Amino acid sequence: MNNYSSEPISLDSIKSRLTISVEETAQLLGIGRTAAYEAARRGELPTRRIGKRIVIPVALLLKWLGHPTYN
Repeated sequence: MNNYSSEPISLDSIKSRLTISVEETAQLLGIGRTAAYEAARRGELPTRRIGKRIVIPVALLLKWLGHPTYN
């Protein structure tokens, strides 16, 4: 599911979602798409694989980022 819009992705905009794409994670973190996929491949980002697709569970990402709700 690609949720591309004209508005930048933010922590507030993802809190109600279960997962986000690697591309959305890259935008949120301010890194490139390739860097995000490399970080996911190296296990540096919390990921889950669904078939061939890699998704980022929002709760794990927020915890990884040190968000106060998840610490």
